[in-house]
Amino acid sequence: MTYSTPKLLESLAAERGAERGLVLATIVETEGSTPQVVGSSAIFSSAGLVMGTVGGGLLEARVGSIAGRALVDRKTRLISVRLDADPSDREGAICGGAARVLIDPGVGRDRTVFAKALEGIRKRRPGYMITKIRLSPDEGDVVSTERVWLAVDEPWHLHVDGYASEALAFDDREAPGSPRLYKGENGLTFVEPVKPLPRLVIAGAGHVGKAVARLGKLLDFSVTVIDDRTEFANAENVPEADEIIVGDIGASVGTIAYSADDYFVIVTRGHQKDAEALMAAIGRPAAYVGMIGSKRKIELMRSESLASGLATAEDWAKVHAPIGLEIGSKTVEEIAVSIAAELVQVRSARRGTARP
Repeated sequence: MTYSTPKLLESLAAERGAERGLVLATIVETEGSTPQVVGSSAIFSSAGLVMGTVGGGLLEARVGSIAGRALVDRKTRLISVRLDADPSDREGAICGGAARVLIDPGVGRDRTVFAKALEGIRKRRPGYMITKIRLSPDEGDVVSTERVWLAVDEPWHLHVDGYASEALAFDDREAPGSPRLYKGENGLTFVEPVKPLPRLVIAGAGHVGKAVARLGKLLDFSVTVIDDRTEFANAENVPEADEIIVGDIGASVGTIAYSADDYFVIVTRGHQKDAEALMAAIGRPAAYVGMIGSKRKIELMRSESLASGLATAEDWAKVHAPIGLEIGSKTVEEIAVSIAAELVQVRSARRGTARP
């Protein structure tokens, strides 16, 4: 979770980041109610917060203060912060929980490790960032760290140095799907999955597709845009796209390798093109398939595909159509916001981070 944002990894892997001095703060454990989850990270410099968050408010202020101290004395710390401030304190937090935060000013030495993780994300090769934390009983909250990045097919559990018998009980098929802290007698091992960004495939590079691409990039999707018109499917028109495919829309959607972490947004310029894109996407093990259009158009397309046997009722039950959350959207930008909101809603539910 922490490292699945390329912007954060880019900062940690950059030479200029190591030169200017950066501190990486990561929540490694929580208890009770907290504003952020395990794996949430923020980068600090001498000027303050650079990017990311560990929860804002009192928690982030305390972490930022200690990060500033760490930049001076170069000591890595593992601190515990209780979030039970006096309700009358407007700057405080009243979540009632506690967070354990690793504050590391030595990330410059791990620049190549972060670079490998970033390469894994870009090549859509998942893996694990393993941070070994050695405690220093004589120095209070001062610790030392060692990091390694491993591809998902490498034996991550062999890198816990015998700290945690719990970790050794797992094999690679049972590796954690979310950040997890393993505790041993002599130290801790923090294991974080490093996953490629979910892929947002937008069929149609017109006004709506372009707006969705912009929001998708901001929301940490890897954006692929497909259109059969070169004047629309180009980097000048859709600069946020990580990949642009020019070609027959239905056939091009069909060439996308199957993944359960794909999000298909169908916003082409007409009924026929929408139908081609949908028939190429429907029934796949995708996280999301959504199509723009009126209820009448969608029902007509549904009836035609069921009658022809191109899709089943079960397939259609998984299609978000009309696409987007109902927010009364009218303009292109409002429609894009409604679509993006639905994408986030589905992604959060899949990750188990959705709030009731």
